Parts: sequence; structure tokens; C-alpha cells
Amino acid sequence: RSMMRWLDKGLPLPLGAIDNRRSLVAVGNLADLVVVCVDHPAAAGQTFLVSDGDDLSTTRLLREMGRALGKPARLLPVPAVLLKGAAALLGKKAFSQRLCSSLQVDISKTCTMLDWHPPVSIEHAMQDTARYYLEHDKHD
Repeated sequence: RSMMRWLDKGLPLPLGAIDNRRSLVAVGNLADLVVVCVDHPAAAGQTFLVSDGDDLSTTRLLREMGRALGKPARLLPVPAVLLKGAAALLGKKAFSQRLCSSLQVDISKTCTMLDWHPPVSIEHAMQDTARYYLEHDKHD
């Protein structure tokens, strides 16, 4: 929600050079996998990881959000090491780690065992998120 607000306000963000990878999951993809797990005999007793199958950098995530909002993402190419250093000085180390570090899950077992592939694209998920933000969160 914070990122949507930043983009909606047109604020320039120093996040144009973040080369990380983050696994995200759209609600539609999670719900679809839950239904598959309930119905699929190979799912019994198993643990499955879920994501949208397209890991994004923070930079790409912001660009996708901006596109969904119909606003340009104003991203300044500040190196991650400078962001992390500045955040540490401001007592915001954990925040900078969330923005700059990678967090990926491997869904190959999920896809192979269940013959499952995420039905909701990143673009569609971002459009849904932007629509919800504009209808509900923008005025909070």
C-alpha cells in the first residue's frame, strides 16, 4: 500500500537500481492452488510453496505498479549499498532489507506434482491491486 501511495503521488523514489528478486503471490493464484490441493490426490500430506512464478525486482515491481495506476514510476538509480547505508544511519535497516534483498521460493515441486501453473499474471494482479487501491485505500 505504501508503494502504491508513493507512485500515486508521483514521488521520485531512489529505487531504480535495485537488482533483487522477490516471489509474490496474487490472491487469485493462492486460491487456485488451494482448490487444486483439495482435489488432487498427490497433494495429500504434502507441503507446497506458491508464488506467481515470475520473481520481480523492487524496481520492476514499482514499474508494474505504476503502469497499473497509469502513472510513471519516477525511479532514481541509487545503488543499493547507498540505500542500505543511509537506512542504517536512520535506524531503518530492516526496511531497507525488505526493499533491497531477495526472497524467492521455488515452486517447481508444486508445478510438477500438481501440474499447476499460476493462472493470474503479474500484470493482471497489479491491475486488480491498483483498482482496489483507487477504490478503497487512496483516501485513507
